[in-house]
Amino acid sequence: MTRTNRSRTAVAAITLLLVIYLTDISLGLPDSLLGSGWPDMHLSLNVPASYAGFITMIIAANTIISSLVSNRVTQKFGTGWVTFTSILLTAVAMLGFSFSHRFYALCLWAIPYGVGAGAIDAATSNFVALHYDSRQLNWLNSFWGVGTIISVYHGGQLEYRWWVA
Repeated sequence: MTRTNRSRTAVAAITLLLVIYLTDISLGLPDSLLGSGWPDMHLSLNVPASYAGFITMIIAANTIISSLVSNRVTQKFGTGWVTFTSILLTAVAMLGFSFSHRFYALCLWAIPYGVGAGAIDAATSNFVALHYDSRQLNWLNSFWGVGTIISVYHGGQLEYRWWVA
């Protein structure tokens, strides 16, 4: 392999890793919004504050199930297809969350959100574990946390602007 080909390969590997990091940031974005938005949401939905636990458990259960079958699905269809489909599922579910005015609708949208989140997390973590060193996997998981922090901050800013305006 020539020096030029090695440098192109290195640039491609770094670029792909950055895209995967951005994917994990986006995966963390919606995860903290339910908790930060629920104090207002439960009032408009006319349900007790404790009902947030139902939505959280539906998401968690589907994330676990999706993670458990993710290896077989990834082997059959490939990491790229699983990642794209998972992002699509998660995005559609988040759009569904935003238009839901009933608690049962939130519970239904929690299913594809959990499936998408579990599959994308397992697929990207598996890919990084196989193709990069453990340090990169640690960074990958920390970028999920960055996404959760960004979402709470921006969610709070939007709520502040909504109530002040």
